[in-house]
Amino acid sequence: MATMHISVPEGMKDFVEGQVATGQFADESDYIRDLIRERQEAVDRLRALIEEGEASGVSPLSFEEILADIRERHQSRAA
Repeated sequence: MATMHISVPEGMKDFVEGQVATGQFADESDYIRDLIRERQEAVDRLRALIEEGEASGVSPLSFEEILADIRERHQSRAA
């Protein structure tokens, strides 16, 4: 495994050490690797959603109709 050395402000260092202290992570490196994995997964999900949206084509509805539909669905869920 490759090694990297990074500099962070004291507050971030304290935060990372606090996360490790919870027992969820073996050490600071484990926490940082987990953050990078989560970020990459989020980026991959967003890219997939963008591709899905682009592949779905253009809606025949106007912008106002789309908003009205979203509002209607949101209101029915809240009820």
